[in-house]
Amino acid sequence: MEDWDSYNGALRERGKEFAVLHPEAVKGFSALSRGASTTKHLDAKTRELIALAVAVTTRCQGCIDAHARKAQAAGLTKEEIAEALGVAIALNAGAAMTYSLHVLDAMDGLG
Repeated sequence: MEDWDSYNGALRERGKEFAVLHPEAVKGFSALSRGASTTKHLDAKTRELIALAVAVTTRCQGCIDAHARKAQAAGLTKEEIAEALGVAIALNAGAAMTYSLHVLDAMDGLG
């Protein structure tokens, strides 16, 4: 298990270091993040459910940390989050199934 508070602190410190090394990249990322969180049709809970599901499927530990905190602030329950994560699990299985079929295609296409 992670110590999420320590992880978050360390990540923030490294982020500050990276901002000095490549400020334009960090400005661009920040603008993209602000843009994605400014929605007209999705509420905060829905955005965070999507973010957590995507964080799991992309295996982004920093995203999990950030969006678990935002999900808690938005008032999401563990039950709601679990249902969204169930979708992420199913999609990962679906992707593995689809790519397994690509392996069969590749095998058929070999000389």
